[in-house]
Order: sequence, then structure tokens, then C-alpha cells
Amino acid sequence: MSIKAYYLAPEGNLLHDLAGDEIIRAYQSKQGMLWLDVAGVTEEDTALLEQGLRLHHLAVEDCASSQIHPPKIDDFGDYLFIVVHGVNYAVDSEVVETAELAVFLGEHFVISSHNFPLYCVSEVERMINADSLLMKRGADFLAHTLVDTLIDNVLPTIDRMSDVAEEIEEGVIRQPRPVTLDGIMKLKRSTLKIHRVMAPQREVLNRLSRGEFPLIKQEALIFYRDIYDHIARVEDLNQTILDRSDNALATYLSAVANRQNETMRVLSVVATIFLPLTLLAGIYGMNFDYMPELHWRWGYFIVLGIILLVMSVVTWRFWASGWFAWGKRHVTWTRPFTVNGSKIRGYIAPKRKRPEKQPKQGGEGEKHV
Repeated sequence: MSIKAYYLAPEGNLLHDLAGDEIIRAYQSKQGMLWLDVAGVTEEDTALLEQGLRLHHLAVEDCASSQIHPPKIDDFGDYLFIVVHGVNYAVDSEVVETAELAVFLGEHFVISSHNFPLYCVSEVERMINADSLLMKRGADFLAHTLVDTLIDNVLPTIDRMSDVAEEIEEGVIRQPRPVTLDGIMKLKRSTLKIHRVMAPQREVLNRLSRGEFPLIKQEALIFYRDIYDHIARVEDLNQTILDRSDNALATYLSAVANRQNETMRVLSVVATIFLPLTLLAGIYGMNFDYMPELHWRWGYFIVLGIILLVMSVVTWRFWASGWFAWGKRHVTWTRPFTVNGSKIRGYIAPKRKRPEKQPKQGGEGEKHV
């Protein structure tokens, strides 16, 4: 069986590694506090959950299925079935992947189910092994700790995505390349995946935090409200990264278009310079017998002079039009960024140092002791 079981007996003893029969007895006693964590539901686990613990078939089927289910909350009367999502750190992928956590929340039990290893489960397990206070506070606080840790573990991914967005923005400005475009699209897919699971989770946590379900005590509502605030923050940061990726994509396309324009400009300059030269070479390359310039003594040098003159005039014309950067004076921004202090609320102007008074020089006839 792939189940970890922790049971806080009514006497205060913390038991773990319970067998299937012991789990059923602890569950049916409706005393103490029971936490089961199922990592990858097998057929044996399904039988225990459905037949031994009498959990609803549809909820257990969602836990056993490998398909991704949207965040939701179902009320079965004696317990709640909650589905939330976090970041899947167990897979190596260039795009952020999400992982699903299903939680059964009852008055005296919490059952968590997941198909991938989750750090939130490991953290809660560590907290319980260190101190059984978390189990003593009740099932609603234990479920809160699981969901809260799951959402908090999304923030490191958001921070990393923000760093990637900054790297992409620098790469787009310095040298836009196809690999930069690939990074932009992967970042966009990551933000969309997080948005797809975080947006509906806000409604789930909103329902849990407004006292809709009697299983969550009044003193625990504010803690669920705190998770709601964390999700709202994650969603806002994720939306900011999505906007930055959209801006980076627009900048990349603009930079590529500018590079193509520069290439076309170079080709246009070369073609414009050599077109008149091609015309001269074509005229004097004709094989007519009666061409007076062919018998001039200085005709060859005159044609070379005309060619150089045409090249110089055309090159100067392009330079005067600003098509060439060399020889132009570059103006740089050297002034510091300053803000008028009078427009800042609460601004206090720094005091200027008064010049030190110079001692008066004694005039003629004055005596100094």
C-alpha cells in the first residue's frame, strides 16, 4: 500500500504506520485525529477508501484518475472533497508543470491524495514528526497547512519566471535570435498553465474562508483567507510576467523587422551605387565600330573619373540623408533622472550649508593682541 497514516489518539499518543484494519478502526471511532496520505492511488487503495472508509465513489475515482481535474470543492455532508493545484517539482520540463492535490476534509480526519511527490506533504509530515501540535489543532488546520504550503511553493517558480523574463528582455534588446523566441513562447505557456489553475482556486479558497461550511471552525477562517490572499498575489505576479512576455514578443518581432530593414537598406545602397556604374560599363562595352570615345587618348581615365565621381556623389548623398552611421556625432543621455521635489507629498528639501563667515581683517591702525 502507498499510504502513510498518522493517528492522534484521544489519549494524546501519536501513532503512525498503521495497517489497513487499524486505519478503519481509527476512522470509524470518530475520535482523535487521523491523517492519511495516499501517493498514487492503486486498486488496493481504492478498495480501502471506498469500502473501508465509505468515501464517495466519484471522489475516489477522481483521485485514482491520471487526468487533470480543475480546482473544485464538493460538499458530501460529513466531509468536503477539495481539489487544488501547485507546481510539479518532480518532473524535468522546460515548461512549468502543475500537480494536483485532492483533500478529504472531515471532522476528525484529513485524507490527501496525489499522483506526484509534493513538498507540501513532506513539510507537513516533518512538522507532525517534530511536534503533534498540528494534529491537536484539528482537521481544518491540518488541511489549511497542506494547502497553504502547496500555494507557498508556487512563489519560487514565480520568482524564477520573473528572472527568466528579465533575461529574455535583455536578450531581445541586445541580439534577438530564434532561441530567444523559443524562450518567450515557453514562458508564455508556463504563465498560462499557472493561470489556468490559480484563477479557479481563488473561488475555492473564497468559499472556504467565508464560513460556508460548518466543518471549518470560525477561528480557522482567517487562515484560509490568508491563503486566498497568497493566491491573489501569485495570480497578479503571474499576470505581470505574462504581460512582460507579450511585450518581449512584440519587441522581438520589431527588432527582427528592423534588422530586415537594415539589410534591405544595405542592399539598396549597394544597388544604387552600382546601377549607374553598370550603365556606363554597358555603354562602353558595346562592340560598335564608330564610337569616338574609343579612340580618345584619355578616354579610359575620363570614364574612370566619371565612375569615381558618381560613386562619391551617391555615397555623399546617402551619408547626408543619415543612412550611414559613421562620421555622425552620437548624442548620449548624460543628465541624471530627477523628480521635482515640490510634487512629492511629504517631501522635505535638504538644508543648504551656509558658507562659513570669514574673519574680518583688521584695518590700518588697529592693534591685535
